[in-house]
Amino acid sequence: MPHDFAIPGDWLTLAVLFVVGGVASAINTVAGGGSLLSFPSLIGFGVPSVEANATNAASLWPGSIGGAFGFRNLLSVAGHHLKTLLPPTLIGSVLGAWILIHSSPKSFDFAVPFLILLASLMLAFQARIKSWSIRHSREVSPLAGIVIQFFVALYGGYFGAGMGLMMLASFTLYIEGTIHELNAMKVWLGLVINFAATVLFLISGKVVLVACLAMALGGVLGGYLAAVLSQKVDSEKLRIAIAVYGFAMSVYFFYRLVQSNLI
Repeated sequence: MPHDFAIPGDWLTLAVLFVVGGVASAINTVAGGGSLLSFPSLIGFGVPSVEANATNAASLWPGSIGGAFGFRNLLSVAGHHLKTLLPPTLIGSVLGAWILIHSSPKSFDFAVPFLILLASLMLAFQARIKSWSIRHSREVSPLAGIVIQFFVALYGGYFGAGMGLMMLASFTLYIEGTIHELNAMKVWLGLVINFAATVLFLISGKVVLVACLAMALGGVLGGYLAAVLSQKVDSEKLRIAIAVYGFAMSVYFFYRLVQSNLI
């Protein structure tokens, strides 16, 4: 399906997107919130918001494959929950991606600043969210957990930024396990969400393939390097910096709404 906008294709642009993909994947590995960098970057290169979101989702999930396999040894305790959570995860992510594909550009443009603000707030208050979830641990039934996971996957298929924190917080409510074991589940289910959404985005022609390939290659390298060097990075300072950047991006996209007379 041809696009009616200029696709980034020169070597300088592709090199920048390669770096953006690498940095975003590294941020996801260390602190989370990489989409707050990569999604606005695609917008800055002139990619419309719906296509930018689809391209972003399609480009970043390969970088998480290494992390998923690196966590496979931790699935022995909580991994049996994957069989229960996989169906709502698949259904939710596919439905979220379908909603995005069939959304009008104006409606998604209207939602973007609110979604970025939500992701930034979750990143900024990550410690408090984790503390709250631990205090309320095991207070919901497994059935309620399935419903929660469906809506998290729905959000993930539609936008995605911050869904990892949503999953971690919800897992503590109905799954026994250490934070590392729950994180292993989060990585694997997040991979499922992004992969399922990517399939729909590719079929619908919403992915800018050249930009996606450049960011994906950078993402694989960035994810690997971050996994190796992450112990030398102050993840808390990085998390705060990304949250501040996210707030700035939400202000910018709210300004774009006002300029376009959508609000």
